[in-house]
Amino acid sequence: MIYFSKWKIFFVLSVCALGLLFSVPNFIATETAEKIPSWLPHKQVSLGLDLQGGSHLLLEVGVNTVIRERLQSLVDSVRTELRKARVRYTGLGVKGQGIAVTIREPEKVEEILSRFRRSTEITGGPSVAGQPNVTIEAESNGRITIALTERSIRERRTAAIEQSIEIVRRRIDETGVREPTIQRQGEDRILLQLPGVDDPERIKSLLGKTAKMSFHMVDERNSLADALAGRVPPGSMLLPSVDRVDAEGRPVMELIQKRVMVSGDTLVDSQPSFDSRTSEPVVTFRFDNLGARRFGEATRKNVGTRFAIVLDGQVISAPVIREAILGGSGQISGSFTAQTAGDLALLLRAGALPAPLTILEERTVGPGLGADSIAAGKMASIIGLILVIVFMAVYYGLFGLFADIALIANMVLILAALSALQATLTLPGIAGIVLTIGMAVDANVLIFERIREEVRAGRTPISAIDTGYARAMTTIIDSNVTTLIAALILYGFGSGPIRGFAVTLAIGIVSSMFTAIMLTRLGIVTWLRRKRPQILPI
Repeated sequence: MIYFSKWKIFFVLSVCALGLLFSVPNFIATETAEKIPSWLPHKQVSLGLDLQGGSHLLLEVGVNTVIRERLQSLVDSVRTELRKARVRYTGLGVKGQGIAVTIREPEKVEEILSRFRRSTEITGGPSVAGQPNVTIEAESNGRITIALTERSIRERRTAAIEQSIEIVRRRIDETGVREPTIQRQGEDRILLQLPGVDDPERIKSLLGKTAKMSFHMVDERNSLADALAGRVPPGSMLLPSVDRVDAEGRPVMELIQKRVMVSGDTLVDSQPSFDSRTSEPVVTFRFDNLGARRFGEATRKNVGTRFAIVLDGQVISAPVIREAILGGSGQISGSFTAQTAGDLALLLRAGALPAPLTILEERTVGPGLGADSIAAGKMASIIGLILVIVFMAVYYGLFGLFADIALIANMVLILAALSALQATLTLPGIAGIVLTIGMAVDANVLIFERIREEVRAGRTPISAIDTGYARAMTTIIDSNVTTLIAALILYGFGSGPIRGFAVTLAIGIVSSMFTAIMLTRLGIVTWLRRKRPQILPI
């Protein structure tokens, strides 16, 4: 344990130097740190919501909307099958968790049942483990009911929550918010914490949009006036226009075809840009191969007519097709600002939410609370550090000073690790650091007490130090590994503040083992070789 090879000395000093280098940006102003070249350590510790301030949102996912959309899709699929079979029917519509239809030709009920059971659009694809997605039953009066199974409903709800969390994460990441907390809470809720957000209204606006985009042809064969009077032709629908208003300031209504020419699901990219002719903000988009083919075919067949770009039930643009667009890309123009164009591009890139989100709870945490917490945490850390340093120096003399140097190096390494990993520091995290200050010298205490025992047993200084380190090592590893396991369990099963405490505790344990075992030993061994004392000052 006394021998220290050159590569070990180089390793210990290199780790300490890197720790100092990575921790330095935290002691300079944020504006100055951002000017540091990217090839140098320039990241600062990321502060959590309780320290930095920000927004706390509790969102509810409208999972029932997903079920209603599936039932409406089921109605359309059943109507298509009945038309193919050329059979008369009545009463087709949604009933509870399913749909019902009455066949007016009883002799064809079995044939219709067979068609329904073969249709993957109705059954939802192959069954899993013998459990169907829907149940199809017929009554004696020719009435057929198709109901979603409980398993199918449960799976759709779960998928909607998981997809919503992923889409929310993409949208938040696109805004540049650092270290957001996004996690499921309960059956249909999402907890969202955004440290440092100074424009929560924009975040709420981004999250409040489903961002379901589709491309439709404008219905120019039927009268818009008749549709406004209440006579909307079958296969068409009235939607408000975003960037066109009448003399009274109300949105102008557009009559468009229900048939979707191209779905927004085929979009692969969307970016804010500026029109080369007018210099107005626009949004450019690009389809995948399937979307490009459909978009090119739709524009080729409808040159000279208008097509509508529909987002969340509103027409955001309805340009005239001047020529076929075969490249699979285009642009959306309208009354955009640079900010709104960027937000729309962000929404399209992130994808559409499967269900609308409702904000149930909103809290804004001011930075004043965080400043008080940081000040209190600093004071607690400084007082704890000073008391531990004084105790070790008084109780163990020169060896205690070596332990104090290792303790300061340990604090630097913790700060460097938090900066490099961009782990979020919360108020419980500061508590973890304060706890680490006390625990960091535990290994040194065990080693020094062992050395004292060996000195009392009559060993020479070199033999006492060598034996003390060797015999204390097992206890040190056992105690620190068990604490590290507890920290990992806290991180795995905890959330939010508990995870913050677990992260700083785990980093502190690893760094304290390094400084206590390696750095302190390097200092003692170097002193021992130079001074060659006859009596140990411990």
